[in-house]
Amino acid sequence: MADTLLLLKRGPGRPMWLRVRKSRPKLMLSRRSRRRLGPLRWCSRRRWRRRLLQAQAAGVDWRESACKGSRAAAPAPEAWRPKNAAPRPAPSPAPAPARRGPAGGPTSPVRHLGPGRALLLLPVEQGFTFSGVCRLTCLYGQVEVFGFTISQGQPAQDAFSACTHSHLTINAVHYSVPEKSKKEMKREARTLLRSHLTLEDRSWAMKNFSPLCSVVLLERVKSSTVDFISSYLGLSDVFLQESPTLQINAQYLALRSVGIRKEKRKKGLHLTESALAALEELVHASCEEVDGCPIILVCGSQDVGKSTFNRYLINQLLNSISCVDYLECDLGQTEFTPPGCISLFNITEPILGPPFTHQRTPQKMVYYGKPSCKEGCENYIEIIKYVFSSYKREAPLIVNTMGWVTDDGLLLLVDLIRLLAPSHVVQFSSAQSKYMPGLSPEYVERTDGLYTKSKSKARNRGFELPEFAENLEFSDEDKECPLIFTEHKLIGVHSEFSFRKTERNRESHNRILRDLAVLGYLGQLLAPTSKVLGPFHGLVPYQVPFNAVALRITHSDVAPTHVLYALNASWVGLCRILDDVRGCTEGPILLAQTPICDCLGFGICRGIDMEKRLYHILTPLPPEQLRSVNCLLVGAVAVPHSVFKSQHGLEGTIPYVTTDYNFKLPGASEKMGIREAQEIPEEKIHPKPKLHRKIS
Repeated sequence: MADTLLLLKRGPGRPMWLRVRKSRPKLMLSRRSRRRLGPLRWCSRRRWRRRLLQAQAAGVDWRESACKGSRAAAPAPEAWRPKNAAPRPAPSPAPAPARRGPAGGPTSPVRHLGPGRALLLLPVEQGFTFSGVCRLTCLYGQVEVFGFTISQGQPAQDAFSACTHSHLTINAVHYSVPEKSKKEMKREARTLLRSHLTLEDRSWAMKNFSPLCSVVLLERVKSSTVDFISSYLGLSDVFLQESPTLQINAQYLALRSVGIRKEKRKKGLHLTESALAALEELVHASCEEVDGCPIILVCGSQDVGKSTFNRYLINQLLNSISCVDYLECDLGQTEFTPPGCISLFNITEPILGPPFTHQRTPQKMVYYGKPSCKEGCENYIEIIKYVFSSYKREAPLIVNTMGWVTDDGLLLLVDLIRLLAPSHVVQFSSAQSKYMPGLSPEYVERTDGLYTKSKSKARNRGFELPEFAENLEFSDEDKECPLIFTEHKLIGVHSEFSFRKTERNRESHNRILRDLAVLGYLGQLLAPTSKVLGPFHGLVPYQVPFNAVALRITHSDVAPTHVLYALNASWVGLCRILDDVRGCTEGPILLAQTPICDCLGFGICRGIDMEKRLYHILTPLPPEQLRSVNCLLVGAVAVPHSVFKSQHGLEGTIPYVTTDYNFKLPGASEKMGIREAQEIPEEKIHPKPKLHRKIS
């Protein structure tokens, strides 16, 4: 009897469960999607499967459905409904404004306007954090993106929100308006939106409009740099990542059509109180005409947010003044150029993205050739003096420094403060960073630098540096008075950035960022209207005769017989020296020491023709600038491995790549330019195209 009761309490048998499972709707996934499902937990896998089925029942693809212009959310499949149930009505394309987000705050209404366009309504003091690339235009109101304020009537701005840095946030700013009623504000907004939106879209915007609301137009942007970087294996998710836990609804489809995705607010940038106070003080000092143009030097150890602070400060300054000068002294993580450069820039446009998305042409640049100066500090200082001499003191100057602040790096920083004479020194510190003494005027005055000695205070509360006077160039008015560097004001900023780097993975992470900067520069090789991305060996290189340029390996001593081996398939700086090297010999012309000269750009030595004695150079520089190039500098900055092994469109034998290589051969070391056993610049050279561009 007990056994009979036990059998009655049991659930349905296994065959019944199998029948129920087989009756469920089938979901066809690719191999890549099945691999993504594997490491997920059971509940996450089930939730993702349900959302994929919703998108499948709607007849759209969950990744590409936004490109088809679908506005409605995916309805539930018919297999989940009772047989006698009435069909559900189609959901409204516009989300209700009272919907609440994950954090409990109001969700920003988003409307799909067609392929590649969406409308975003932001209530006052609300933010919208996103990842991806888009072009945003403020149609009504005022918004702030990474410190730069965009008001109605201003030009559109391209925003790049990548996973390598903090995501960008569009914040609605409280703008001042005259005493107007809500009806008058809606009438004014409807008039401004008339030239951008249809009648139906304007009606939706007015229905969800609230007082002091900002209306932003989001558009898909075509960027050759983004397309070029995303074409490489492993880099396709740099700007836009897919997640199986996302909810596929009308807002998701509208944003995906633009090329962005909404992110959690905590993934955006959050500045500390000390950083906000420092920004306010520096902006106020830069806008005053009494003290002239300030020189702001930003220093601190690695990974404390110096570069992020500099970008935010530049954007805030551009809200009030027309331009800002920027001196790059960090060799490893440069802002506007490939790594290994010391450069001076005049910035007139906001910076809304990571460094590899805004490579720009400098006013003056010198190619140092290495991502660190630990083995050549004296040459590093000389190059900074050479570049700093071009600063005309017509705009505020922001100086970015290295994260090497221990031992000789700290002494080098003291020399740099004495050389540049900044009016403000912003020193970053954090709980995770290494100890660094406060660089107050008293500390700098009594501390010996690496190349300078301490000086006592003069009557004018400054100190003279005659050792730097002969190396700096000033106007006639400045030459009449003695070279005196006044005291600076020290501003301390405590950083609370979340550290994702450790001592173990910091070098690999920094190498990835350097490779992205090189790829961002190489993206200029492709035309903005190019729809097909091809390999580099399909592009037409320039022909440069041996006797037209001089050669120098900056980071290592290489025998003259091996210089061409090190040059082939290498990253080269295209420089201009004062000496005339044309027609000296039949070439190649080798320099005995590394010159301090202007660098006009960069390129890749595509190949070397020994019979015709020609270099084949790939570079985005225009021909009018290439005519003044007479020196090629090869440094420790290498062409990324992905360029050799993962270019889009490569077929058959890959140029310069081999697996049969012996590192025990003389000269087959890292100093010769070989990074891995997969790269060799001589074994397999791809046939050169028949057509060449020649620079005489």
